[in-house]
Amino acid sequence: MSEADDSRPSRIALLGVPIEIGASQPGPLMGPDALRTAGIARLLEQLDFHVDDHGNLTIPAVVADGPVPDNTKFYDEVKTWTRALSERAYWLAHSGAIPIFMGGDHSLSMGSINGVARYWQEKGRPLFALWVDAHTDYNTPATTITGNMHGMSAAFLCGEDGLDNLLGGLPRASIPPEQLDFIGTRSVDPLERKLLRQRNISIADMRQIDEFGVAVLTRRVIERVRAKNGVLHVSFDVDFLDPEVAPGVGTTVPGGATYREAHLIMELLHDSGLVRSLDIVELNPFLDERGRTARIAVELIGSLFGLQITDRQTPSNAVLPEMGE
Repeated sequence: MSEADDSRPSRIALLGVPIEIGASQPGPLMGPDALRTAGIARLLEQLDFHVDDHGNLTIPAVVADGPVPDNTKFYDEVKTWTRALSERAYWLAHSGAIPIFMGGDHSLSMGSINGVARYWQEKGRPLFALWVDAHTDYNTPATTITGNMHGMSAAFLCGEDGLDNLLGGLPRASIPPEQLDFIGTRSVDPLERKLLRQRNISIADMRQIDEFGVAVLTRRVIERVRAKNGVLHVSFDVDFLDPEVAPGVGTTVPGGATYREAHLIMELLHDSGLVRSLDIVELNPFLDERGRTARIAVELIGSLFGLQITDRQTPSNAVLPEMGE
């Protein structure tokens, strides 16, 4: 097993974040309960984790306490969610459990990752983020086409301008762009692409997946995190998967990852022992086919936390079996 195995937490904290106003279609607010119905807690308990379900986050009344930036739909509502979730994420990370933030649209990551990044900065360990997504979500109010704030969450994470008052008086625990990796990208807006190029952010798009395979690309991320003694947050948008595999999302993009590719990414991340927090976002049960996407999402989370068909050694010390074994 990898060196990180001995220090892996044995507790998982589930928190539902039923936010959908950052997206373009209604339905993601039902995502947390769909994941519960699909058996997320039961599966994790079968993997010998102690699971605490903290229910769904609720927010106080929305208050306008400053100017609203241009091109930001439902800014005050997203701001209220972000502040509440950042504080909750910070304390869940403090608890020693691995927090799983069940969305909800991807704007929740503005709060979830800010909270866990704040915790790890205090611990003196760099937080890296792996954005498993069809989109890069690296728009700002100055570059966005739609004004939907779920498309600005990665940019906010890296400290880009335009959403400076989103947290109010709470600390903004940004990470440098070199600690952000995208995988599965296949839809980027023109001005967003220009900004990503300026920041020199690592993007493993679907062409790279086709050319090199997800194993090579995922191990590259793992080695970069390990070299800095970092920890990893995984922000998993179910639209990473091809719509034929996972139809229950509001922003489907053809040509996505296969079921097997997604599981391999999760298995390799589990082997690394580096994952300390997770978002699972953009699940829209209203658009799903009899719960299929929710079940697949739970299966992928199972792979991230150790579910496997047969006992095997991790790649760090594994040898190929002889034929017939």
